[in-house]
Amino acid sequence: MLITDVKPYPLWGGNRNFFFVKVETDIGHYGIGEGGLTWKELACAEAVHHLKPFLIGQDASRIEHLWQTMFRGGFFPADRVVCSALAAIDIALWDLRGKALGVPVYELLGGRVRDRVVCYPHTGGATPEAIAENSRKLADAGWKFIRFGLPSDGDILEPTQAVRMAVRQFAAIREAVGDDVEVCIDVHTRLDPPDAVRLCRELEPYRPYFVEDPLRSENMHSFHQLARHVAVPLAAGEQFATKWEFRELIEDDLIQYCRVDLCICGGITESRKVAGWCETHYIALAPHNPLGPVSTAACLHLDLATSNFGVQELPRLPGSILPEVFPVQVPFADGYLLPPTAPGLGVEFNEEAARDCPYQPGNGPQLRRLDNSFTNW
Repeated sequence: MLITDVKPYPLWGGNRNFFFVKVETDIGHYGIGEGGLTWKELACAEAVHHLKPFLIGQDASRIEHLWQTMFRGGFFPADRVVCSALAAIDIALWDLRGKALGVPVYELLGGRVRDRVVCYPHTGGATPEAIAENSRKLADAGWKFIRFGLPSDGDILEPTQAVRMAVRQFAAIREAVGDDVEVCIDVHTRLDPPDAVRLCRELEPYRPYFVEDPLRSENMHSFHQLARHVAVPLAAGEQFATKWEFRELIEDDLIQYCRVDLCICGGITESRKVAGWCETHYIALAPHNPLGPVSTAACLHLDLATSNFGVQELPRLPGSILPEVFPVQVPFADGYLLPPTAPGLGVEFNEEAARDCPYQPGNGPQLRRLDNSFTNW
């Protein structure tokens, strides 16, 4: 099964762009993958073109060999752009391998250790009352987890005000959904250590499942300071592109939940290694997944075969994103993703329909403080 073509697809999905890669072979099978560097989809597409010469004519079943060749073959170690392109190709190769052998990808990862994968949606609301009502509706619909983000006032994010509002929102959600629904908050790297400490301490009475990305990700040593002062579970890692970036957080036991993004962190191949490393430190996997149908499928297969799994992010239900481009997506019911039975990832790609969803230029939100200085989004 030799690779004959590698095609990048930056696509508009209705309210944002997505990035997919199709890998074709000489026996007619194709694999589909997804990259996760949001708002950098065109850069990732160009990275695919640079990686393509490493792949054409190669045996598609040599996944680890091809991963090492793509990551190390350009002399400079792969960065987030290259790793996101590599991740999409890697996921497509696992899809191909499953199709060639006639089994779902989770069977290639050792088989299922669970029968379903619990997920969390995103919720929001301008006031504590509104976010509580939205959370109650999600709990009534069967979700076992709720996630919300550190609030901003339009494009203004003043940390002390955001912390106060987040605590009020968390308290309202906890009162609305009770003790049997887990609640997560995503700080989205918006705070510096003093405000992050304040937020985590004030949230302790409400028992968060985790506080995600309370600090920026450039200097993971800052988590040593945070961990000394707080008693809530911490989650981080969604911006990391390699297992080496996870090293300090894992080896120094600075987090309790690993937010690996399969579509940035080298695909299934690299993320599986991160998951195994986390297992030795009793760190649970909570894969980052703000993306599309292929990312959801790849996360599902890894979750099904990983014993140290915690919860899966799922802001977009299967079938709700690009249904014409992906007419077959993975199954979902009552707050859980379910095991696909089709070979590969269990996702089908319509190349003709993809041509009707051209990329649209754009950038993410830009947040500022009250003094008009730029702050992290």
